[in-house]
Amino acid sequence: MKAYIFPGQGAQFSGMGKDLYEAYPEAQKLFEDANRILGFSITDIMFEGEAEELRQTRVTQPAIFLHSVILSKVLGEAFTPDMVAGHSLGEFSALVSNGTISFEDGLKLVSQRADAMQKACEAQPGTMAAVLGLEDEVVESVCAQTPGIVVPANYNCPGQLVISGELEAINQACDKLKEAGARRALVLPVGGAFHSPLMQPAREELAAAIEETTFSTPICPVYQNVTTTAVTDITEIKKNLIAQLTAPVKWTQSIRQMIADGATEFNEVGPGKVLQGLVRKVDSEVPSRSVEIPEKGV
Repeated sequence: MKAYIFPGQGAQFSGMGKDLYEAYPEAQKLFEDANRILGFSITDIMFEGEAEELRQTRVTQPAIFLHSVILSKVLGEAFTPDMVAGHSLGEFSALVSNGTISFEDGLKLVSQRADAMQKACEAQPGTMAAVLGLEDEVVESVCAQTPGIVVPANYNCPGQLVISGELEAINQACDKLKEAGARRALVLPVGGAFHSPLMQPAREELAAAIEETTFSTPICPVYQNVTTTAVTDITEIKKNLIAQLTAPVKWTQSIRQMIADGATEFNEVGPGKVLQGLVRKVDSEVPSRSVEIPEKGV
């Protein structure tokens, strides 16, 4: 069974999507549609922008979404998913790829999500930190015992967990985690405390937008970050998508469940190669690769 996986924030790079735009009329049309929907030329920033511009949340999230979704669309009949999953933001790409939401609605939701998250970051500053070399249970215990808001945010692979929360709480937790034997506990250069209770205002804003969006029955199950299980029910998909903003991304658990349910290969659709590396760390026996842009083009 073929699993297709979609990356999240952090996979962006200058020049992303330009080869798609130049090779495929369908891709060019979708990129131009995106400029119209967003109200600014995201293609200019994606194709020619500096790294600093691409790091802005309002740009990063739509840019990665566009690269992933447009790549899946130009694959045409070669895109044959039996199951899909996306890491954080990538869950929206996955839901467009399996027919749950339209390209236009997906882009609008991603843009609204990015704006809502940015506002939440500005309202209550926070940060995230990567923790390497500890069991998940140890990290969870340290977070629970640290004063303030600090929670597990991304279960990326065995021995790699990202925590999220208030600035002081994160710093204290990092000190405790190093004492507990962490190989590294490093504060990340991010704009806020994603996947933590500090994102509650963004969750409420996104919930309203999701409830107004048309969702259709998907062509294959999505393994959502919140539940880690195969989901096809529209009501449950919406609920999980809303919960995702303040809940952890259970990527390790999702990959394990997909393998248990029959995944025999993982195909990463979008910029970068982060997810296939995480898959290998979860289970090195299951093949994982990047989806390349088809040679056929203009």
